[in-house]
Amino acid sequence: MMKKNVSLMLATLVSCVLALSARAQLVVEITSGNQDPTPIAVSPFDWSGTGVLAEDVSEIISADLRRSGLFAPVPREDMLSFPKTPEEVSFRDWRVLGTEYVVTGRMQPQAGGYLLSFDLVNIFGQSKMFTKQVTGGPQQLRDIAHRAADEIYEAITGIRGAFGTQMIYVQETQRGGQPSYALMLSDIDGARARQIRRFSAPVMSPSWSPNGQEVAYVSFETGRPAIFRENLRTGARQQLTNFKGLNSSPTWSPDGTKLAMVLSKDGNPEIYVLDLRSGQFTRMTRHFSIDTEPNWMPDGKSLVFTSDRGGKPQIYQLTLATGQVDRLTFDGDYNARPRVSPDGKTLVMVHRSSGVFTIATMDIVSGRMRVLTETRLDESPSIAPNGAMLMYATKRGSKGILAAVSLDAGVKYSLPSQQGNVREPAWSPYFD
Repeated sequence: MMKKNVSLMLATLVSCVLALSARAQLVVEITSGNQDPTPIAVSPFDWSGTGVLAEDVSEIISADLRRSGLFAPVPREDMLSFPKTPEEVSFRDWRVLGTEYVVTGRMQPQAGGYLLSFDLVNIFGQSKMFTKQVTGGPQQLRDIAHRAADEIYEAITGIRGAFGTQMIYVQETQRGGQPSYALMLSDIDGARARQIRRFSAPVMSPSWSPNGQEVAYVSFETGRPAIFRENLRTGARQQLTNFKGLNSSPTWSPDGTKLAMVLSKDGNPEIYVLDLRSGQFTRMTRHFSIDTEPNWMPDGKSLVFTSDRGGKPQIYQLTLATGQVDRLTFDGDYNARPRVSPDGKTLVMVHRSSGVFTIATMDIVSGRMRVLTETRLDESPSIAPNGAMLMYATKRGSKGILAAVSLDAGVKYSLPSQQGNVREPAWSPYFD
């Protein structure tokens, strides 16, 4: 018992030190979860190297699973033991706690980094579900943890995990009494935030390329809106548009060869598609109303976009091969910023009803609408690559923050910034 208490005190001390030193700019605050989350325990991992690891890998895995809303990790102080292998798991003890799964693991140093071997044990089935290994470099302890959490999540839910993904967002701060804008990149839990590029003029509408290597965005640095693409690894960037009027809402095609965007170079905001290989612009809509905010369907054969051609902003679908335009939304007096789930079945949007802006989904086949959020100024939804969650921007008082909600509205959490206002989140694709 004394050995367990000493280990627990050491683990708690290390966690506190790491939390203070990390100073993540976005901090997760879970506001609601699944009504019946699955109890799971991630036992502190054995470490066969010297010194103390810079990250508590098992605690990061617990935090990932807790943030999904589908799991209720057992607090370390409630654990009756700290098994390191499946053979050390006492099924009777964990059943007393009501735990359905236990994760055990061993961390060890290897040339150029670390190796994690971890196991998932089914308590009520009294069986080991798997043993897997994850490796990473000396600065990749969080990546190791996220990949392990993805494996555990998928084994239990049957849905691919997205804890190892990232997000880009816009951060606005004050520098010398003047507003300053930055494109920021972080883990999806807000950790390891870093600046991609800083601007003295507004920047907006970041959009990931399908391979996760580039981002397109709108910058006002030239004195008017212009669309840029930037390589996240090298920092190389290219200005793609320099037309008078609107240059906005870039979004990558599923194959990464084209960008849909909004241009008003011909006098009216219309949807265009830019072929990135040839540099040719093709005008896709021709209407006296405003057509804006295009987004691709997963098959790349059509676009959804916002238009007020029906009198008020609603969402339409444009079939690229024929030019046919069909209205998709009818519920509410305002529907905009369309995004489509990876399976192509669900439309996510900013929805206004009775003057309140919320995030809503619509089943594309049935037309059934569902409001997901309860705040009043929600905008910029971005869907996870597994279709389970979405990130969006909202307000807490006068401060802009990011928040997330599951597509069934059962799980919600917020990511308030420690510094400035944040908005326009863009959830990354998978990186493999």
